[in-house]
Amino acid sequence: MKKFKKVLLGLFAVLLAVVATACSSKKSDSSKGYTPKSLTIQFVPSQAANKLEARAKPLEKMLSKRLGIPVHVSMSTDYNTVVEAMKSKKVDVGFLPPDGYVLAHKEGAADILLQAERYGVKQPGGKATNKLVKSYRAEILVKKGSKIKSWKDLKGKSISVQNPTSSAGYIFPIAELAKKGLDVPKDCKLVTVTGHDQAVLNVLNGDTDAAFVFEDARNTVKADQPNIMNKVVPIYFTKPIPNDTISVRPDMSKSFQKKLAKAFIAIGKSKDGKKLIESIYSHEGYDYAKDSDFNIVREYDKIAEKGTKK
Repeated sequence: MKKFKKVLLGLFAVLLAVVATACSSKKSDSSKGYTPKSLTIQFVPSQAANKLEARAKPLEKMLSKRLGIPVHVSMSTDYNTVVEAMKSKKVDVGFLPPDGYVLAHKEGAADILLQAERYGVKQPGGKATNKLVKSYRAEILVKKGSKIKSWKDLKGKSISVQNPTSSAGYIFPIAELAKKGLDVPKDCKLVTVTGHDQAVLNVLNGDTDAAFVFEDARNTVKADQPNIMNKVVPIYFTKPIPNDTISVRPDMSKSFQKKLAKAFIAIGKSKDGKKLIESIYSHEGYDYAKDSDFNIVREYDKIAEKGTKK
């Protein structure tokens, strides 16, 4: 009888070990994540959607060659559409602006893969440097000779701004000035325009007293206004704003994420690839980033949203 009990206990122990191994194996398999058999990428239009899509199409072949799977590129109407598509697992990769990424990550729709690099800007003069950076600044422009000498003089003045989702054209200047004590939506007259070039021209033509734009948006009108740098001048620069992101579905396997990141970085360093990403978003390359890099965006979004709701 004792011998039978020992055998029974031995069999029970083996059974437990098998079950534990099976559970462990299942857990290990599930932790590997999703590996795409074909990759779907979506962009947020920064210009006419049909033009951007045509420019982005060659990326399909470039990525497919490096990844060994089909790649499909499409355009969205705005970044909210990309976020929803990633959330419903219809899109694997999204090219998202900083605010779009923060929203997507909050809703569990995306994790950061890479961040875009652009050439820095040197002041005074607003000329591009040869140094690649992962951030940019917003600036406040006024007409040269204006009585507005600092942000303190903006109270009661008219300001050209972009829509409330624009980091440089709205959120960062609004939030920073709020921290300094100026409630821009309440104390100033805001004029919403489409495009930072239009905001610069509004100041030049005297349509508004100031403008919130990215550094140095004056270059966007320099071809038609060669003396713009002397006629319109910056009086304030914000803290650095993180550049655009390449974001991925959170359930994408880590091994595929590494492969994808290397592919994008390699494309950014190749002659044809660099030319391509410059034509799509004025990106000059890609580098690794982490979620905490976007904490300032989260902070400023809350401040700007609070001011807008008043």
